[in-house]
Amino acid sequence: MIRDYGYPVEIHHVTTTDGYILELHRIPYGLNSPASPKPRPVAFLHHCLLCSSSDFVMNTPDKALGYILADAGYDVWLANARGNTYSRRHTSLSPDDKNFWDFSWHEMGVYDLPEAIDYVLDVTGQHQVYYVGFSMGTTVFWVMMTQHPQYAEKVKFMVGMGPVAYVEHVEGPMSYAAPFASSIELTLNVLGKHEMLSFGPITDTLIGIFCDSDRITSSLCHNTLYLICGPNPSRLNKEYLPVTLAHTPAGTSISTITHYLQLITSGEFRQYDHGGLKNLRRYGSWAPPKYDLHKITTPVALYWSDGDWLATPQDVLRLISELPNVKYTQRINDPTFTHLDFVW
Repeated sequence: MIRDYGYPVEIHHVTTTDGYILELHRIPYGLNSPASPKPRPVAFLHHCLLCSSSDFVMNTPDKALGYILADAGYDVWLANARGNTYSRRHTSLSPDDKNFWDFSWHEMGVYDLPEAIDYVLDVTGQHQVYYVGFSMGTTVFWVMMTQHPQYAEKVKFMVGMGPVAYVEHVEGPMSYAAPFASSIELTLNVLGKHEMLSFGPITDTLIGIFCDSDRITSSLCHNTLYLICGPNPSRLNKEYLPVTLAHTPAGTSISTITHYLQLITSGEFRQYDHGGLKNLRRYGSWAPPKYDLHKITTPVALYWSDGDWLATPQDVLRLISELPNVKYTQRINDPTFTHLDFVW
């Protein structure tokens, strides 16, 4: 997609200390800011749950954030979390092995994100990045900064779109599933299912046929996308629907989704709940420890919307009250502006 619009693109790989091989996509410069020996500020973009680097380039260059930042003079790096379409490799484990999927977004924040940032800084020779996170891309940032506070020196500024830490007031299907999170995960594990919602070539072909904007079935496709994130798909570029659905969902572990469902039930922003005895062995307490958001000293700007079912105004305001260095916030007072509208 990036090459089709005439932009340069590079593929990089990072191996984490626990063996996951992550793929990063780089747009080193834009069409309006051609290559030069002068180093460019780095913009590091991280996607949402069940998404990938493609989120930031699935639109025309005047609307997709990856192109906009490249044309504005940034060296753009697009992350891919472990287990998604582009990061399904490991030094010793196969995706067919249940142990490959033994992670949630906690491990993404502890391993994936800091090690990817270190790699980017090493390649570019820069000392800091500008970080842009969407949804889960903000969650993993909070995790990194609370577990590795030294990374505050490596992030010049953080921008969060649809920021997610507290999810107590989530609406839609996720709120209904939350009370049954443990049962759902246990049942799926017994059935040998450890991965959630990754598509393959056959599914992509079917989507390309039935979700074409000229077909009557396309409305079902885009309404399904918004069922989880918010009820109004009016802003979606329907011509991009087959492309969007060929890349989304991009897959993750069941535990990653379960971790969010646990937060809905608990009303807290805390580590994965393995159950009383396992928690006691792992954490030294019956309940999982909370992430201390007061530790995050990086300057932050947050954008959220009245129409967002996943990053609701109540939960975002609670997050803002605990972050010590919020420089700017913007609330979109539009009930039709949903979670996915931030990127699509």
